Amino acid sequence: MIGDFLRAVGQIGDPRFRRVFLLSIGLTVALLVAAMFGWGQLVAMIPDNGLSAFGQDLSFLDGAVDILAWTAGALGAVFLMFPVAALFIGLFLEEIAEAVEAKFYPHLPPARSMTWLEILADGLIFAAALIGLNLVGLVIYFAVPPAAPFVFVAINGWLLGRQYFELAAARRVGAKEARLLRKRMGGRIFAAGVLMALALSIPLVALAIPVLAVSTFTHMFHRAHGEIPAG
Repeated sequence: MIGDFLRAVGQIGDPRFRRVFLLSIGLTVALLVAAMFGWGQLVAMIPDNGLSAFGQDLSFLDGAVDILAWTAGALGAVFLMFPVAALFIGLFLEEIAEAVEAKFYPHLPPARSMTWLEILADGLIFAAALIGLNLVGLVIYFAVPPAAPFVFVAINGWLLGRQYFELAAARRVGAKEARLLRKRMGGRIFAAGVLMALALSIPLVALAIPVLAVSTFTHMFHRAHGEIPAG
């Protein structure tokens, strides 16, 4: 598992990796900037009421509401950064997996190409699961603060392993066999997912995790089938 991850890190300079990484960052930033612009328009619509009570001027609260609204928007953007990046990178999953196989498994025949509809559907389901389960995790974070880091890593480690291993495997053996293989290798896949989830708390580093996950789980799938990576 560690070797697979280190191979993924070692290939991060591959032009095809770099293209997908930079493209996904660009699309993610563009979408989040557009979202923040829209949020700004909504904040601007909050009326300044010049509040007062018991003869006291409370108009300063108008500014406080604006600050709270912008803070909420910024936190929302950080929270959504990884799910959005994961969705965009998922659209280029084939390119990453093909780059891994071209370098380390050049003897393999071409894999089945997933359709854009399949990739988009998987990406949307993954992004929804990622956001939904992390929102559930927020409740646990507030209820049991000491457990927060462990819950965060467990949730995201499981999601990363489940999503990216199945996608990498499905190219070669189909979705049904990929799910069965993922269940048989559950412990190792979860451990690899946890390794990558540890970096998700670092905003910019988190954007590289989907690329590394696709590469790592492509290696894990091939090793499970007895393939020895070249180099």
